[in-house]
Amino acid sequence: MENFVYYNDLFDIYNQLLTDNERSTFQEYYQEDLSLSEIAEDKDISRSAVQKTIKGVQEKLDKYESILKIYEKNTKICNVIDKITDEKIKSELEDIIK
Repeated sequence: MENFVYYNDLFDIYNQLLTDNERSTFQEYYQEDLSLSEIAEDKDISRSAVQKTIKGVQEKLDKYESILKIYEKNTKICNVIDKITDEKIKSELEDIIK
């Protein structure tokens, strides 16, 4: 479950760096909860091709994050924001990182 949330978060950040096919396959699997077989049937490709695409997307997302570290920085910023007691400042900072 932790990986599920993590990859969805990375996808939200880096999805524009993926191809249309990678984006749609990831969304169908991770966000629409379709099985590999359902996606394969819909796209008229093999189940292993779908699995390979999803694994490739995960690897790309991991690579992008290892270089750019946007998710890591956002997480650190959110942790700092949680410690802020001034609600106005807290709200303004939350708006910035969204």
